[in-house]
Amino acid sequence: MSDKTTHFGFETVAEEQKEKKVAEVFSSVAQKYDIMNDLMSLGLHRVWKHFAIQLSGVREGDRVLDVAGGTADLSLAFSRKVGRKGQVWLTDINHAMLSRGRDRLVDHGFAMPVAQCNAEKLPFPDDWFDCVTVAFGLRNMTHKDVALAEMRRVLRPGGRLLVLEFSRVWKPLSPFYDLYSFKLLPWMGQKVANDADSYRYLAESIRMHPGQEELKSMMEQAGLSRVDYFNLSAGVVALHRGYKL
Repeated sequence: MSDKTTHFGFETVAEEQKEKKVAEVFSSVAQKYDIMNDLMSLGLHRVWKHFAIQLSGVREGDRVLDVAGGTADLSLAFSRKVGRKGQVWLTDINHAMLSRGRDRLVDHGFAMPVAQCNAEKLPFPDDWFDCVTVAFGLRNMTHKDVALAEMRRVLRPGGRLLVLEFSRVWKPLSPFYDLYSFKLLPWMGQKVANDADSYRYLAESIRMHPGQEELKSMMEQAGLSRVDYFNLSAGVVALHRGYKL
C-alpha cells in the first residue's frame, strides 16, 4: 500500500481507496443519474453540454473520444455530427454507468464502440482523435494531471480537448450556492435516488476541484496550447478548451 493520500470530497483517503469509493458512488446513482441531473441543474446541464458540442468544432468524419461519458449525452450528440464516416468512442471507468450509456446509444439506433477504462491509462494509440471531451468526470479522477496528459497523448496534432466541469461560482452567489449544495442537494438525492451521501460527496468534490485559472494552468502543464475557458451560469460550470499543437 502507498502512503500517498488524496481527497474524496472533504475526506482524506489513501490514493488506492479513492477509485473504489468513486465507483461505489456512481454504481449507486447510475439508475437515477439522468433524472437527478435534470433536477439538480433545472435542466441547465443540457444547455452546458450543447455549448460544449457547438464549441468543439466536430465535423462529419471526425474521430471523437468521450471520456467518463456516463450515460452518453455527449456521445449521442457527437454521433449525429460525425455521421457514418466518423467514429465516437464512449468510455467510462464505471461498469454501471457505461452499461446505461451503451443501452441508451442502442435505443437511439447507434451501434458505436464503448470501452470500460481508466482515463489515466487510455487504451488508444497516440495522435488518433480529432476531439477528446470529458464532462463532469475530471474532478473524480485521482491523478488529474496524468489523465490530462493521456487525453493530450491520444489527440492528433491540431486536435482539441474540452473539459466541462463544475467550477468556482461568482462570489456574491456563494452563500446561496452553498445552501443549495449542502442542504437541498443531499435532500433531493435521498428523496429521488435514496442516496443522500453520494450527493453530499458531489457537493464536496466540486469544492475540492481546481478553479478556472488553476485548471487552465494544469492543462498547459499537460502540454496543451491556446488554453481558454468560458464561465457558464455565473461560474457554476466552466468549459475549458485546449489544443495539441
